[in-house]
Amino acid sequence: LLGTFGVMYLLGFSLDNLSLMALTVATGFVVDDAIVVLENTSRHIAQGMDRLQAALLGAKEVGFTVLSISLSLIAVFIPLLFMGGQPGRLFREFAITLSASVMISLVISLTTTPMMCAWMLDSNKAGIKKKQKPAGRFTRWTERAYEGTLHVYERSLDWALDSKLTVMGVLAAVVALNVWLFMAVPKGFFPQQDSGQLNGGMRADQSISFDQMQAKLHQLVDIIHADPAVDTVVGFTGGSRAGGGFMFINLKPRSQRKDGGQAVIARLRPQLAKVTGISLFLNPVQDLRMGGRSSNSTYQYTLKSDNQADLARWATRLAEAMKNEDALTDIDTDQQENGIESFVTIDRDAAARQGMTNKDVDNALYDAFGQRQVATIYDALNQYHVVMEAMPQFAQSPLALRDVRVPGNGAQAAPPTANAASSAYAAASTAVSANPGSKDASTGATVNTAARTMIPLSTIASFSEDAARASVNHQDGELATTVSYNLADGSSLSDAKAAIEHASASIHMPINVRGSMQGTAAAAQQNSNQQPLLILAAVVVIYIVLGVLYESLVHPLTVLSTLPSAGVGAVLALMIFGMEFSLIALIGVFLLIGIVKKNAIMIIDFALEAER
Repeated sequence: LLGTFGVMYLLGFSLDNLSLMALTVATGFVVDDAIVVLENTSRHIAQGMDRLQAALLGAKEVGFTVLSISLSLIAVFIPLLFMGGQPGRLFREFAITLSASVMISLVISLTTTPMMCAWMLDSNKAGIKKKQKPAGRFTRWTERAYEGTLHVYERSLDWALDSKLTVMGVLAAVVALNVWLFMAVPKGFFPQQDSGQLNGGMRADQSISFDQMQAKLHQLVDIIHADPAVDTVVGFTGGSRAGGGFMFINLKPRSQRKDGGQAVIARLRPQLAKVTGISLFLNPVQDLRMGGRSSNSTYQYTLKSDNQADLARWATRLAEAMKNEDALTDIDTDQQENGIESFVTIDRDAAARQGMTNKDVDNALYDAFGQRQVATIYDALNQYHVVMEAMPQFAQSPLALRDVRVPGNGAQAAPPTANAASSAYAAASTAVSANPGSKDASTGATVNTAARTMIPLSTIASFSEDAARASVNHQDGELATTVSYNLADGSSLSDAKAAIEHASASIHMPINVRGSMQGTAAAAQQNSNQQPLLILAAVVVIYIVLGVLYESLVHPLTVLSTLPSAGVGAVLALMIFGMEFSLIALIGVFLLIGIVKKNAIMIIDFALEAER
């Protein structure tokens, strides 16, 4: 381990979770080589051989075995070095750290361990002239259990040697069972983490007012704060979308709460649904998230098209279809199609009769609904801009357009009159098509409020309203809409992928609307496609390394024949305990390959030595 720290220092690695995991795993691997050398040396000493001769002979006899075990173990992790994407960058440090520790262990086991055996082992402790103590009850029981197990193993071994075709058929069936189980096991990315923090995005009607949004926010905060697992709650409204907001929740320390983050979300979800007119999508905060678009839910599926109308229509249909899938929950989209847009249509003939131009109307609208710099005040040290704007209550409703006055003689317009305050219009998302006037026209201008020079805008223009998109999203240069979702309890990312494919097929989406996973879901899909190739690559590399060491094409196959049965046990364990085949499980499979083939190598080397 000390030598591994030196390698990590030279390579610029830090002592983080991945390198610590590699060192922890290496602790179990590095002692194996020394145990093999020590056990063989002790056997020779127990037979009466001199300690120095026993150490030299013991290391010589098992040197090839230790070399085969170590090199094939390093070969297992070579495919991890070529894993793509961010997971590859993460586990490259793990693979190199573990490989370095195994290589250093190989050198020490064949040099330092024999030296210490020759110096420190005692022949009496090795088994010569040692006075036997009476065996206890537990010792006698374990010896009988061992002898019984050995007897069963001997009989099964005799049967296997006498039934070669049957054993080979069973091996082929186990290989096929591995393939089927791998296809059936739920696939994931990284295991869900309980970081003690939750966040969530809020979505309300796009025409909701600020006061209404604040009231609903307080209702949500009160519900969340009443949960016994919640410590603090912070929420705010606004952001990049109308009727939106965000919430951040800190849970109590794990020792003070019984449930994890997902259980808390599941408990809060039905209570939060009672608040009408707003939706809150809660997600557990994860230390690792693979990019993606900003969304209210954790995972994203993005639709792209060259036609905005088709994109909006089919994104809505897909979201509705996804709500019917049991594997998905918290369905949301980033579409904002329900805004209200006001149109001002100028009667050019009427405007011309009043001596007005389009620029006059444009400036009047900007004065009424924008911020106009009308003067600059200078003092000895500073200068101050004088900005004119209407009082908020006179510019929040589209009905205020009827009270805008336009100068007929080119003078500057006055803001809407107080009559607009009586308007009961409740729309909160209003877009008015107007451009600010030039800076030269506004600086130092005089506001003309004479009634004889100001003409109501309604006399020269008509007003209309229509639904409008509050935003138009793009991705890769194309129009895009993202449907975000969370996983239902007991569902995996592979289940979610199948559910989205089923939902897309059920609505018969046209060819000009294309969908793909984004962010963490896309990385998980890529990882799922790579997993079989990585496992196959590890097996091929082991075969090549063992083939070179044994100078045989058959013996490596004998070693690898032990893997299928171990693989069945690994996948069945995941399925029994309801766990996904994630990246961490993949690392476990690589470690399993290293452990299983190590035992096979020792048995084969012993058999070859006995054969010689």
